[in-house]
Amino acid sequence: MVVNEDKINFPGGGTHFHYGADKYIAALAKMLKFPHESLNNNGKIRTVLDVGCGVASFGAYLLPLDIVAMSLAPNDVHQNQIQFALERGIPATLGVLGTMRLPYPSRSFEFAHCSRCRIDWLQRDGILLLELDRLLKPGGYFAYSSPEAYMKDEEDLQIWNAMSNLVKRMCWKIASKRDQTVIWVKPLTNSCYLKRAPDTKPPLCSPNDDPDSVWQVPMKACITPYTDQMHHAKGSGLVPWPKRLTTPPPRLEDLNVGEEEFKKDTAVWHQRVKYYLEQMKPKIGNDAFRNIMDLRANLGGFAAALIDKDVWVMNVVPVNASNTLKVIYDRGLMGTVHDWCESFSTYPRTYDLLHAWTLFSDIYEKGCSVEDLLLEMDRILRPTGFVIIRDKPSMIKYITNYLPVLKWDSWKLIVNSESDPLSSDDETILFAQKQLWIPDESQ
Repeated sequence: MVVNEDKINFPGGGTHFHYGADKYIAALAKMLKFPHESLNNNGKIRTVLDVGCGVASFGAYLLPLDIVAMSLAPNDVHQNQIQFALERGIPATLGVLGTMRLPYPSRSFEFAHCSRCRIDWLQRDGILLLELDRLLKPGGYFAYSSPEAYMKDEEDLQIWNAMSNLVKRMCWKIASKRDQTVIWVKPLTNSCYLKRAPDTKPPLCSPNDDPDSVWQVPMKACITPYTDQMHHAKGSGLVPWPKRLTTPPPRLEDLNVGEEEFKKDTAVWHQRVKYYLEQMKPKIGNDAFRNIMDLRANLGGFAAALIDKDVWVMNVVPVNASNTLKVIYDRGLMGTVHDWCESFSTYPRTYDLLHAWTLFSDIYEKGCSVEDLLLEMDRILRPTGFVIIRDKPSMIKYITNYLPVLKWDSWKLIVNSESDPLSSDDETILFAQKQLWIPDESQ
């Protein structure tokens, strides 16, 4: 990050990729002998977790490769650098590898990355590394660029030897090691776990442990084994990107959702989004949106329908909904779990468009405040940003009363939606734009 008069430049360098993130990423692909030195590996690498990401230059330079990265960092150490990342239009979120599970289901990412992320991976019996293991798909990679990987002083050697011993017991293998970087690969099956001595640490997680239960669930110092289906399939069973976006993933069975239902959901959202954009066309230009949030994402159909646009979508699955987030990640999309009775962990004014389908009715039935949710959406939404709220007519009428107070009345449109296979009741759609306003002295 370089301050240049009234602008901030992000040249793509970092503490461990001085020649630019693009060359560093190409070097990782070369280490793994991927075709054309491209980290997407012919569409097999799509979702990445970048831990301790700084201003997310690593994630930014993955986007041209058709790779999306969840760039994760705390706000205390990185001095609002996640806010910089979101201002750049890069998928990023505030988060801490601490005591609670990260809000992502098991086997969400094909690649994890840590470049001088200042994380003690050996603490508490390696519990943080075991959390990464939970999140990696079968055969997933962890790229670790840090002094411990190449320095020869006594302290760094001690850390390296301890970490090497831990990952060996976790059945990870070194896929490649060069200069400052080592890349480990996770096993494809349970075979290695089953061959370990009975008292080997870390142990396998209990069969009663749900690896996809993540909201306010403590991390556990154990290895998450694969299901029998995944063990016999020797992998996740996902097709390469971009076909995986519309191909029914195997984990649909966990939700009791059939392939035809999945395809129907995809088709309906394609039509819904097409209609949304037609209604908003008089008010939006080609670059009106970049950061979008779907506050009740279901199977990710809203985001999938926007895939040909130059946008990214944070797919939020409410905690009281079915755990569809695993399917969202299997489609090659990004997202998180959240309780909308609480505030969302992001900086103010970080999203250009917020979409909420029947969310207000859901939280009202849950006993939470509609007004609090409106205020939280206002905090997240940028000035001149848009909201699309699709809900019961009575709820839309109630919300409309608050538009002048919120100053969401720069432009508004209320239309009755046509019935479709996803609508159980009559629904009304509210489109509204937030004003760019400054309080006067009396306020």
